[in-house]
Amino acid sequence: MVAKLTDVARLAGVSPTTVSRVINKKGYLSQKTIDKVQHAMRELGYKPNNLARSLQGKSPQLVGLIFPNISNIFYAQLIEHLEIRLFEKGYKTIICNSQNNPIKEKEYLEMLAANQVDGIISSSHNLGIEDYEKVEAPVVAFDRNLAPNIPIVSSDNFQGGRLAAETLRKSGCQNIIMITGNDHSNSPTGLRQLGFTYELGKQTTICHVPSELSTLRREMEIRSIIGRENPDGIFTSDDQTALLTLNVINNLGKKVPEEIKVIGYDGTAFIENHYPQLTTIKQPIDDLAGLMIDVLLKKIAGQPTSKDYILPISLVSGKTV
Repeated sequence: MVAKLTDVARLAGVSPTTVSRVINKKGYLSQKTIDKVQHAMRELGYKPNNLARSLQGKSPQLVGLIFPNISNIFYAQLIEHLEIRLFEKGYKTIICNSQNNPIKEKEYLEMLAANQVDGIISSSHNLGIEDYEKVEAPVVAFDRNLAPNIPIVSSDNFQGGRLAAETLRKSGCQNIIMITGNDHSNSPTGLRQLGFTYELGKQTTICHVPSELSTLRREMEIRSIIGRENPDGIFTSDDQTALLTLNVINNLGKKVPEEIKVIGYDGTAFIENHYPQLTTIKQPIDDLAGLMIDVLLKKIAGQPTSKDYILPISLVSGKTV
C-alpha cells in the first residue's frame, strides 16, 4: 500500500500540516521535528507528490468545500455556484463529500491542511470544536456552528419555518404537521422546526423521518404519518421530502391542495424547472454562495469579519397550497 502524508504524520507524531511544511520547507520548524518527519518518510517510503513540490513558496489558490451530501439537490446547486464564483476569482476547488461521517470529515480536513489550501467552506459538522479550531487555513461555515471564531453564513431558517406555518394557517389548515429528519436544534432544519413551533405553539406535531433511510422506507414512514395524524397541512424541511410526500398523498387517493396542503423548503432551480407547482420556501442560493466567498476572501486577506451573516428567505407560491 502506498504511504500517505497522513501516515507520515501519524508515525512522526506531528500534524499533517507540519509534514507539509517540512516537504515545502515553509515556516519555522525545529531540526528535531524535521528529522522526525524525514525519518518517518524514509521508513514508510513516502514520496512527496508533484503538487506539494510545485507549491513551494506559492499560494496554491485552492479552496476546499466540505459538504455532508453532494447528491442532495440543494447542496449540488450551491456547490456549483461556489465553484463557478471561486474559479472567476482565480481559485480551484477541492470538493469533499463527508456523508455525515466524522471519520471522512476528519480525513478531509487533514488532507486539505496537508495541501495548504487557502481556505475552507464547510457545511459538515460531525467533529468537535477543537478539530476546526486547530485548522490554520481560514474557514467559513454554511448553516453550521463549527467553532466560536468561525463566521457562519446562512439563510433565515427560523423565519422560514414561521413563514411556512403562517401560510398554512392562513390558508385554512386546522391540523398542521411538520415532517423533518433527526436534527439538532442548532441545525438548519432544527431552526426551521423552532420557527414552525413558535408560530403554531408547542402542541404542534413534529414527525421525524431519518434522511439515511431508502426512498421506499421514507415513503412508508410518510404514509404511516399521514394515516396516523390525518393532517390537512404539511410542512417539510426540504423539497425532496415534499416531493415524496406529494407522491404518497397521490397514492392514497387524496387531493392536493383541496384535502392536504404541502409546503417544501429550498426552492432550487430543479424544483423551479421541473416541479413549479410545489409551494416552497426559497433560499437565495446565488447570494449565499457569493456571500460565503466574500467572507472567506476577507479572512484570507486578514480582514475582520462578523460572526453571523443571515440572508432573507421568500415564499414561492405554487399549486400545493
